[in-house]
Amino acid sequence: MHDRDLPEELALPLATGEPWWYWSGGRPAVDFVNTHRERWRRGVETLVTPEDLATWLVRAGVMEASAPVTQKVLAQAIDLREAIDALLVGAIEGGAAAPTEAITLIDDWLVFAGVRPQLVADPGGVPLLTERAASDSPRRALGTIALDAATMLGTDQRSRIRICASETCSGRFFDRSPAGRRRWCSMRTCGNEAKARRHRQRQRQSV
Repeated sequence: MHDRDLPEELALPLATGEPWWYWSGGRPAVDFVNTHRERWRRGVETLVTPEDLATWLVRAGVMEASAPVTQKVLAQAIDLREAIDALLVGAIEGGAAAPTEAITLIDDWLVFAGVRPQLVADPGGVPLLTERAASDSPRRALGTIALDAATMLGTDQRSRIRICASETCSGRFFDRSPAGRRRWCSMRTCGNEAKARRHRQRQRQSV
């Protein structure tokens, strides 16, 4: 699914964004950015409610089970998402310095992605020092997304970040192709549409 799949008669703002999520980003941080649909036109928010965010984090694989999300955490998550996108777009465009406030905001979330020790009792009742699960809270899950973004944006991996070349899609994606020349968020949708459009143009020109 891509931006063109949103119906024209869509009632905005959405009551819930769950039916409109898509997973063409190639990594959690990019899929997270893509929860803001149609950035090229209507700007459709799909993380509408705290429940949306809780469900999305599970679907994205950064939480094992849904946990309560507050309105404050939802607002902070959207701020994180837009900071990631600001650096993502900056990496694609190149040249200008990345916005410092976006770097700082992502960095602030990295503390939640760090190791968190946990003391538990083993089956025999003996205290055992272990690490808490990586997805034990929404903030921890968002910290994991921030770490994924930092790994992508703060290293040479940033050269693999793309925005779909389709005129009717603003989907972001991480190019994992061997040659690094992928142009479409999905060849099955946007890529095929572009091929069909070029074919129709050639037919018109040959008439």
